[in-house]
This record gives sequence, C-alpha cells and structure tokens, in this order.
Amino acid sequence: MLRFNKLSFLYILAVGLLLGACKDKEVAPEVSTTVDSTAVSDYPAINSWLYEIMNDAYFWYKEMPAEASLNANVNPNEYFEKLVYQRATVDRFSGVTNDFDALQNEFNGISKVFGLSYALSYIDNSKSNIGAFLNHVVKGSPADAAGLKRGDILLKVNGTQLTEANYVNLLSNAETVSFTLGTVEGTSIIPTNKTVSITKAEVTEDPVAFSSIISRPTFGKTIGYIVYTQFVPGTAADEEKYDNELRQIFADFKSKGVNELVLDFRLNGGGYISSAKTLASLIGKNISTSKVFYKEEWNDKYNAYWQRTKGAEALNYKFSGETNNIGANLNRVFVLTSNGTASASELVINGLEPYMEVITIGENTAGKNLFGSLINDDQERWNWGAYVMLGRTVNANGQSDYGTANGMTPDYFVEDSKVPYLPFGDENETLMRKALDVMGVPASGNLRTGAVKTVNAFRKTLRDNLQGPRNLMIRTGKLTPVTP
Repeated sequence: MLRFNKLSFLYILAVGLLLGACKDKEVAPEVSTTVDSTAVSDYPAINSWLYEIMNDAYFWYKEMPAEASLNANVNPNEYFEKLVYQRATVDRFSGVTNDFDALQNEFNGISKVFGLSYALSYIDNSKSNIGAFLNHVVKGSPADAAGLKRGDILLKVNGTQLTEANYVNLLSNAETVSFTLGTVEGTSIIPTNKTVSITKAEVTEDPVAFSSIISRPTFGKTIGYIVYTQFVPGTAADEEKYDNELRQIFADFKSKGVNELVLDFRLNGGGYISSAKTLASLIGKNISTSKVFYKEEWNDKYNAYWQRTKGAEALNYKFSGETNNIGANLNRVFVLTSNGTASASELVINGLEPYMEVITIGENTAGKNLFGSLINDDQERWNWGAYVMLGRTVNANGQSDYGTANGMTPDYFVEDSKVPYLPFGDENETLMRKALDVMGVPASGNLRTGAVKTVNAFRKTLRDNLQGPRNLMIRTGKLTPVTP
C-alpha cells in the first residue's frame, strides 16, 4: 500500500510526457521529451512495478485486466494504457513518464519556456494565415523581458508567416525565436516592422498574474479582482511565498472594503490542494476550521485503511483559519472560466458552493474531480514514474457532478474570442465586462472598438508550457507495502 502525507497537489492536461485528453480548443504543440535510455530488457521489471502500484492504490483497480493476460515485454507507455480504466470517458488523466525528475519540476511551476500563453486564429478569409494572440505573459519570463504583453499579436516566426501547416514546428521546437508583431488596421490584421527575439529560460512562475480593486461607489461596489494562474504555495527557498502573497492581497481587499470578488481562473490548470484551501479559506462566507472544504473518496482498501488509522473524519478536509477572510462582506463570488480551468480551480468552485453563491462566467471547465499521486521507483532503478488516479473529491454536500469531458457548465456562457485581448482588469475585457454587467455595474469608459472576433473553426488555445503538465491532482508518497 502507498503511504501518503497530507500534501496534495492538482494539475491539468499532461502534454508530451503524460497522456492527457485535449479538447478541440486546447491543442498544444508537440513537446520534445528526454530520450528514453531504458533498455528493452528493463521493460518487464518496469511493467511489473507499474502493475503493482496500480493494483494497490488505483481507484479502479478492480477493473484492471489480470497481470498474466498482459504482455510484459512491451514499452511501458503501451503497457500502462492497458491498465487505465475507460481512457476516453472516465480516467482521462492517469499517465506514465520516462523522465520523472523533469516532470516533478514542472509540477512545481519550473519550466524552460518563453513565458507565453496565446490563442490561435485565422486572420484572413482564405483561412491560410494564422495569428497568435497573447492572452498572458509570465512575469519575469524571457517574453516579459522582451516587452511582450497581453494583447500583442504574433504573426511571423523567424520571418515566416504562421500557417496551420507550420505553426506547431515554428512555435515549439526552437530555443531562440524572432517574432514579428501584428496590428489591427480596420478589420484586418497586418504585420508591423516590430520584431522581438527571445530565448527560452527556466522560469518559476508567480501564480498571481494580476490583482486590482475597482471602486464604483455610485453603485455601492468595491470589486476585488485577481488573476490566479496556478495553485503553488511557494518556492524551495520560501515554501509559503505565493500563499503569503495571496494573504497580502486579501488583506488589502479587506481593508478597502471589497464587497464583490472576481476570480480569474481562465489560465489556471491546477496545483497544490494546500493553496486551494488557502484561497477558499480567504473567501468562504460563514466558514470556520470546523467546516468541511472537501472530502476524498478512495478505493475500498484505502477508505478502510484511512478510517482505521486516522478515524472517521480522516478524509474530511476543513477550511483553515485565515485572518484576512473577506467572506463577511460577500454574498457571492464570480469565477471566470475556460476549457483549461481544472482540478484545484474546480475544487475551489465546488468547495465554496455549499457556503455561498458561485457565479461562473466563460466556457466549460475541464472536468477534473479526480486526485492521484505521482510515483517514482523508490529503489531508483530507473527514472520512470506514474501518475495514478487514487479517487475523487466531493464538497461538504457530497456533490461532485462535474467529472466528465463537459466539465462545469458556466452560469453565463461567454466565449473569450475577441482579439486583441484587453489588459487584465480592464472593465471592457470580455469576461470581466460580463461579470460587471451581472453585478449591475455599467462601463465607466468608452466601449472597446476595433476588436476582431476570432474564427471559431480554428480557435485553438496554446501555451508555452507555462505551468507544466495539466490535469494532475497529486498526493506525494512512497510505495510502502502494508496490509490495508
């Protein structure tokens, strides 16, 4: 049986190293991975180890084929797929990697990247040329240092116009690239003379991309807004650095009398459950350390084990006591969503719903209510690792109905498809505008002009590996045989 500590971890969409489930609007470029140096003669031992850990803790272990019926000599990627329960519809998230160390770094938000997040669209009626529309630039990244920002348009890479045929190769394979920027002229998007050259670098992303307060006293509204891109508590040097940044932001929200809150989770694919609990505990109304934030459901062996060793409340996880909680001033919270909103983000939405109104605006979320563990070989015989689904989360009311490919359906479906993107916090930015409309707060300035709606037939959201793999929800632990 696997022993786990209380540190939990969620993420979304494994790209390259893990097998994930891409939706039609989340097409990621191919990512080159470390060449597997494992000898073919090692496959039977690796596959035996994979079967052992899956048969022990996998949520659907009873549905696995008998070990004797499997070919242990095949590549572990192929072998692992034989163990996964209903890949297309049920377990869309378990995976295997031949580079455990690199993957673990990515889980902690450390990646060698440009630091860009963008959406692609055709920019001409012939549907031949493509533009990359920046929706986020990571603070402190090479892209940020080069002066790129949300709202910029990239049309050429190394002088070559992006097209459907070449965009994957141009955007994913080079270490150094030169981008030609575009601009909107009337209803057309044309190249400019401006180019920027950037080189990938190892980046640790601050999950707080942006925060602000919008004061509209005429309407009795003081609106707190935060763009939160991943749930990571801190760095190796400061384990609570980013959680403390959240606390400072909410301290400011509290001191300024914020009475409406907008959480922007469009770019948030998950992270540590500990940070999800911190954020939820800063928001929840009439909560306390005795109130349940979420519960876990494991397989029958582990449910019995945890209850026997930790008591009947072992799988009930409570809110933490946060002095800067603003729930007393809130009746509701607005959450901006996309197809990439998943795991810890969805956990916060689901966990808060028993305590306050949660209004979602945007597109359907990824539908990740499962948690798992990233497990490596504790004997260090190889660098293979597996991400194993251990169970699912439910809220205090036992609800968890979003674990499908359709995810959570927003209360207000708004497609984030108008480009160039306006800055975060702009009152006329597409999803923020809808939130303010629902609040009854009209626009204070001139409405946006000159925006071009993207062509939905090719709308594909891409990322430059901003936060590592997605759709992962992890408990860390080692394989320790014990009797359940």
